[in-house]
Amino acid sequence: MNRTTGMTPKPDPWSVPVIVAQIPETGMHLDIQADRAQRAAMAEVAGLREILSASAVLDVTPKSGGRVHVAGHVRARVGQTCVVTLDPIENDIDEDIDLVFAPPEQIPQLADLVDEAAKSEAEIPDPPEPIDNGAIDLGRLATDALLLGIDPYPRRPDAVFEPPVVADDPEDHPFAALKALQLDANSAPKKPKRR
Repeated sequence: MNRTTGMTPKPDPWSVPVIVAQIPETGMHLDIQADRAQRAAMAEVAGLREILSASAVLDVTPKSGGRVHVAGHVRARVGQTCVVTLDPIENDIDEDIDLVFAPPEQIPQLADLVDEAAKSEAEIPDPPEPIDNGAIDLGRLATDALLLGIDPYPRRPDAVFEPPVVADDPEDHPFAALKALQLDANSAPKKPKRR
C-alpha cells in the first residue's frame, strides 16, 4: 500500500527486470519488445490513442562499485490526434538511452559530484538512477524514454492552422468603452447652474 494515498501503486506497464548480480562481467545485450497488453497500458498512461509498436535495444555493462551502465535506444510507433485537424495520425519515436544505475547508498555522493561538475564548464553528466532491490527494470527505463519522446502537439505534415476570419467591428477596439462613456456624458441632461 502506498502510505500517502492509501492505494496500492499500479505496476509498471512494461516491466523487464534484470538482477544486477546476474549480469555477466562482459555485460549483456538485450532486444526487448512490448506485447499488445503492455503497449495498451503504456498508451493509457501516456494519454495516447494507441501504441502500435515499442521495442528497445540495450547494452547493460557492469561498472566498478556495483554500478551498471545502460546504453541503447527505444523505438516506437504511436497513434495520436492531430492538434490542428483532429485527424488520427501516427508518429515514430526514436530515443537514445544512456544512464548509470548505482546502489542507493551511493546516490547522494554521486549526485554531489554531478552538482560540482555543473559549476565547471565541463559537460554535466546525468545523476545516477538507484538500483532498486538489487535489480534494474529495463522495461520501465524504455517506457520513460518513450514517454519523453512523445510530441505533445502532434500535427499532420500538411496541416495548417488558419484562425477563423472575423470581420472587424468598428465598436471593438481598446477605446470603444471610452467613446461610449463620452457619448453617455454628452447625452445626459445638463444641470442648471446655480447663481
